[in-house]
Amino acid sequence: MKELTKAEEQVMQYIWKLEKAFLKDIVEQFPEPKPAYTTISTVIRVLVKKGFIDYNTYSKVHEYYPTISKDDYFKKHFKGIVNNFFNGSVSNFASFFTEDEDLSISELEQIKKMVEQKLSNKKKDE
Repeated sequence: MKELTKAEEQVMQYIWKLEKAFLKDIVEQFPEPKPAYTTISTVIRVLVKKGFIDYNTYSKVHEYYPTISKDDYFKKHFKGIVNNFFNGSVSNFASFFTEDEDLSISELEQIKKMVEQKLSNKKKDE
């Protein structure tokens, strides 16, 4: 799967949020100063070409919708980050965050709780 550029990702965030949207709906999501319709239209054409979105046509107007869910894109993108920056090791990735000095005790406890829950579920499945 191809990666999204920053501009493409921003447009996709709005399309995922709206689920179905016309060009004007997408442009309205942007903060002021809003980008030109032609700029967003160009990004949308690229997203269609890359296969991230598709559209239904009503007369001369297109209604766009995502062809991949936000979760599916994130999972595939995340795997790429883990492979590229952490030698494919999720534990190296986790270690990177636990070494971050900005994590509070409550955040570390929350991570610990999630890991313990996952371990418990895995043991039940065996």
